[in-house]
Amino acid sequence: MLQLAFMLIGPGAFRERWYAVSAVGAALIVLPLALFVLADGMTIAAYEAMGLIFFLNGLLSILVFLSEETHGTGNPVLLRGAGLTLLGVLILISLLWTQIAVAALFALAFAVDGLTRIGMALLVRFRGWRGTIAIGMVELVVTLLILSDWPLPHDRSIPFCVSLLIALMGWQLFRFGLMFRTLESEVAILALPVFTGRGWYEHAPVLVGDEAPPAPDRPPMTVHVWTPTGAGDGVGRRPLIDRYVAAVDRNGVISTGHAALEFQPHVYISHYPAVELDRSSAAFIGALRGTADNDTAGRFQPSYEHESDWWRPADAHVEFRNFSTRRLRVFWAGYRQDDTYNLTNRNCSVAVAAALEAALEGSLASRTPWLDLLRLMVNPDVWTAALLRGRAVSSTWTPGLVLDYARTLSRLVDGRQLSWLQRLRGFLKRLSPDEGRQAEAAGL
Repeated sequence: MLQLAFMLIGPGAFRERWYAVSAVGAALIVLPLALFVLADGMTIAAYEAMGLIFFLNGLLSILVFLSEETHGTGNPVLLRGAGLTLLGVLILISLLWTQIAVAALFALAFAVDGLTRIGMALLVRFRGWRGTIAIGMVELVVTLLILSDWPLPHDRSIPFCVSLLIALMGWQLFRFGLMFRTLESEVAILALPVFTGRGWYEHAPVLVGDEAPPAPDRPPMTVHVWTPTGAGDGVGRRPLIDRYVAAVDRNGVISTGHAALEFQPHVYISHYPAVELDRSSAAFIGALRGTADNDTAGRFQPSYEHESDWWRPADAHVEFRNFSTRRLRVFWAGYRQDDTYNLTNRNCSVAVAAALEAALEGSLASRTPWLDLLRLMVNPDVWTAALLRGRAVSSTWTPGLVLDYARTLSRLVDGRQLSWLQRLRGFLKRLSPDEGRQAEAAGL
C-alpha cells in the first residue's frame, strides 16, 4: 500500500523531509514490541478494528456490484466483497471462539498466501523468483509456529500477527525515507529499488523542469481491455481463471486477452508478439516461464481502430482525466525502443500497467501530503489496488488484473469515489427500472 500511496502523491513532498518518513517508520517498528508486551487490551482492540474494516470494505464492494452496471465482469467484485465480509464477520466474532480457532484463522491466511507465492514463482520463474519463494517459505514457517503452540501459545497469536504487520509497514516506511534522501528531483519514484524487482520500470521517466498545466480540452487517457472470454466462444467453466488468466475455447485454443492504452493523438501502447504464439495447452504452459529463452520478437500495434478491425472491439474501457501527459510520452518513448515480447514478463498488460503508473505519478500531489498519505492508507480502494498490484508482481499482469486495477485507480485519481449513502441510494433506485436508468445516468 505504501508504494502505491507514495507513487500517487509523488516523492517531491517527502524528499526534503526524508528523515521524518524514516522516523515514523522506526517508531512503527518499535511500537509492535509495546503492543506485544501489553498484548490483550490493545491488540485485541486493533484486531477487532481490522475485522470491522474488512467487514465494511466487503459490504461496500457488494454495494458496488449491486448498484453499478457491470456488463458481465462484476463477478470478481461480488466474490471479493463476499470474501471480505465473511472474513470481517469471522474476526469480529472471534472473541467467542477458542484461542485455537483464532490461531487457525491467521495460520490459514499465511499458508494460502505463502503457497500461492511459491507456486507462481516456480511456474513463472520471473526475475527474483527465488526471493519470492523465500518469502513464501517464511510465511509457511510462521503458519507452523502458530499451529504448533510454540514458542508462543495460541493466546499470543493475535498480538504476534498484528505486531508483525505493523513492523513490516514500519520497515517499508524506514526504507522509503532513506531512498527519498538520495532520489534526485528529475527521477521518477518508479526508479527506486522497491519498484524495480521485475524490471518493468527500466523506462521510468526522467524529467527536467515543471510540467505545464493540461489544456481544458485535453482528451482522456483510455485503457482498453479485451478479456479472455470476450469473444463469447469459451467453455465458461472456470470463471476466476477465465477472467484473470486465460480462457479455452471449444477447439482447445487458449486466449489470454489483450490490453492497450491510448492517448490521442500522441500515444497508443499495444504490445503484441510479431509471430502469433502457439495457443495449444502444452505450448502455453511452457511459455509461462518469464525467462530469456521465452523472449520473442514483438510489434507495436498502430491504433485502437486497427485492432478493432483486425480482431474485435475491446470489452471494457477505463478513462483517466488526471494524469501527466509528459510522463506518459517519455515512458513510451523509452519502452518502444525495445520490442522484445515475453508472455509473462514483457507482455501487453505489463506495458499498460507500467505506462499507467508512470502517467499517474504525483496525480494526487497537494499542499498536505501527510494528510493525503493518511487518507490513502485508510481508503479501501488503495487496499484493493495494492492487492491487485501485489498479485501481479508475484506472477504477472493479465488483462483481467489490469482492468480491475485501472478501474480502482480511476476512482482514486479522478475523484469518482462514492459515499456509502450514494452507493445505497443507487442500489435502491435500481430496484425500479425507470429509477435505475436515472441512477445510471447520474453515475450512482
